[in-house]
Amino acid sequence: QLELVESGGGTVQPGGSLRLSCTARRHTLDQYAIGWFRQVPGKERERVTCISRGGDTTIYADSVKGRFTITRDDATDKAYLHMVGLKPEDTGLYYCAVEAVFGNCRRSMDWWGKGTLVTVSS
Repeated sequence: QLELVESGGGTVQPGGSLRLSCTARRHTLDQYAIGWFRQVPGKERERVTCISRGGDTTIYADSVKGRFTITRDDATDKAYLHMVGLKPEDTGLYYCAVEAVFGNCRRSMDWWGKGTLVTVSS
C-alpha cells in the first residue's frame, strides 16, 4: 500500500507560521488528489484542505480560508500545507491523505499518513 510520511509539525505562538510536508515513499502522487486533515482528542476528524489531481481544484475549510494554502510538487512527490496566522484552535494532529481512484476531492480518501502534531500556544 501507499506510504505517506508527514513532517514539519511543532509548537508555535499564536500568529506564527508552519509548513507541513507530505512525502510519498516508493510511489508517485501525480495521479492522486491530496488532502490534509486534522484531529484533536474527543472531536471528529476535520478536512482542512484538498487539492485535485493536476492541482486545478482546491478546497478549504471555512475556518482556514485565507490562512492556509495547499500546494503539490509532483516532480518530487510531495505536498505541502502552508499555514500562517495560526490560532490556538488550529492545534491538532495533522494527517496527509490521498484519493487514488479518481484524483478528485469528492470521495473518501484511500491512504493515510500517521500524522504530525501542530501545537499553537503562548
